[in-house]
Amino acid sequence: MLGPLASLKILDFSTLLPGPFASLLLADMGAEVLRIESPTRIDLVRVLPPHDQGVSASHAYLNRNKRSLALDLKQPQALEVIKQLLQDYDIVLEQFRPGVMERLGLGYETLKALNPKLIYVSITGYGQTGPYKDRAGHDINYLALAGLASYTGRADSGPLPLGMQVADVAGGSLHGVIGLLAAVIARQQTGQGQHLDVSMTDCAFSLNAMAAAGYLACGEEPGRETQILNGGSFYDYYRSRDGRWLSVGSLEPPFMKQLCTALGLEELASLGLSPQPEQQRKLKDALKVEFEKHDFDELSALFAELDACVEPVLTVGEAVRHPQFKARELVTDVPRGDGSTQAQLACALKFSDGLPAPRHIGAAVGEHTDQVLGELGFSVERIAELRGAKVIL
Repeated sequence: MLGPLASLKILDFSTLLPGPFASLLLADMGAEVLRIESPTRIDLVRVLPPHDQGVSASHAYLNRNKRSLALDLKQPQALEVIKQLLQDYDIVLEQFRPGVMERLGLGYETLKALNPKLIYVSITGYGQTGPYKDRAGHDINYLALAGLASYTGRADSGPLPLGMQVADVAGGSLHGVIGLLAAVIARQQTGQGQHLDVSMTDCAFSLNAMAAAGYLACGEEPGRETQILNGGSFYDYYRSRDGRWLSVGSLEPPFMKQLCTALGLEELASLGLSPQPEQQRKLKDALKVEFEKHDFDELSALFAELDACVEPVLTVGEAVRHPQFKARELVTDVPRGDGSTQAQLACALKFSDGLPAPRHIGAAVGEHTDQVLGELGFSVERIAELRGAKVIL
């Protein structure tokens, strides 16, 4: 089966998380993705624990369905290989700091001259312009500068490091894919490619959807536990008697009525949408008391029968086994090279025509070098020469 993006061929120069997660989505939807990897500098994701049969589980997931060509980009012969690839691969995804690809002779303007239809996606921390463009950063830094951390967390203990990488994934990866596909549509109309400048910090900044709207229009600066959706109301997490947690999002009156009735707090249901902080505190304190009277399993079973927007906080292992995710087939078995399989998260997008089955877990560095060069017309002898010169692995 061919996926909806089977016509796309992408050279992926990215490492770590943002670029590889973006190209994973594209590969899962059928795009042909060829990773261009250094034969000497190992991608950190390749060595991150935990490992399954000697392979990083993160690498095996993030780089599934992609081929790997190990190429030393600092050598002139490597540039000739890239130029030949660009005759067929007309999308580039890269994640270096601004200027690095130019120094390697692989900048947008240089490659555009070889292929005017080239779509060139650059994912960086701070973008291609501005005073921070050359500055190092990680997810926690991008969220801090974008303002998101200022109203996330508890008022008495400050911001919390999030368990997943919001700026990397929701910022860099997802915005990168959206922009790339938009550029593909534009190219279908104009015949021309373009350069996409995707800043993870910019994209994280844009995620201040409601908070920034309130500040820009009304001058209201959001703070921790001051907003309806960040702990300033009953909308929050509640501890059970045995130390587990449940989420309560019963914003609408029918949901609030079911919540309060289930806990014997019918008289407080009218406080759910109150704008008065003292009334929200009264409701929240009452909910805390009632939740702590019951064990996690009892509360989970109770609210499983109600449509009250109350759900248990599950561990990853519990989520994997949850009937909703099982019904949605969000875990899939991906082939390894030895004929066995590895369980991984499936592509979350559902197409009525379906998606192609996963082909393989993340490849070893340079696993497909000979295959790719052979497809380009390189002879066995020429491949051996390049390997001897350490241009390829």
